[in-house]
Amino acid sequence: MRVLVIEDEHKIARALKKALEQEHYAVDVSYDGDDGFGMATTEPYDVMVIDRMLPGSYDGLAIIRALREKSIHTPVLLLTALGKVEDKTEGLDSGADDYLAKPFALEELLARVRALLRRPAEQQNTVLRSDDLALDTANRRVTRGNKDIPLTSKEYGLLEYLLRNKNRPVSKDTIMQHVWDYDANILPNTVEVYIKYLRAKIDKPFGRALIKTVRGFGYKLEDGEKK
Repeated sequence: MRVLVIEDEHKIARALKKALEQEHYAVDVSYDGDDGFGMATTEPYDVMVIDRMLPGSYDGLAIIRALREKSIHTPVLLLTALGKVEDKTEGLDSGADDYLAKPFALEELLARVRALLRRPAEQQNTVLRSDDLALDTANRRVTRGNKDIPLTSKEYGLLEYLLRNKNRPVSKDTIMQHVWDYDANILPNTVEVYIKYLRAKIDKPFGRALIKTVRGFGYKLEDGEKK
């Protein structure tokens, strides 16, 4: 999944990026409100982590209000050094989905990001499934049948995105936008290469193929049929 971090304190931003990437997310970082607002409104993200106090004409609350006015409903975790109840209330009333006061533990932030990603009804369970394939988002474990399947970080991110969109065709461009970050050096056949890697691990050793090619468009993950 793809995360946008808007945080002007570079040390905190770098720590967040590193921690989120270790959890297999693709992460983009912006250090000011204006640039962050531009990224938030032009790039597709699955969750955003936004600091309340930012340099530029847009602070965190202004970004969130503008996003909601544009009908962009991406879940937002608001960070702030202001911990009073009225500050929290103002943040939530502005359209934030969750609120975390500084200083915070990275483990708590990661748990809150996971919770936001589970919030839609179709994503309530921490275990994503298709046929006998299971991806445990809490423990970062992938199994098929009773067999553990080790995946690289990018393979895991690709599989998670396909599972979260189970039975829906997704284009190569959409996959690239959600699984790779903005600065990634992506070649035209990058998605095809990683689909091939995934198939070699989760399809070929088993009796049913789950990843289907949607000719001329992209891919779809669905329950497989006996070969």
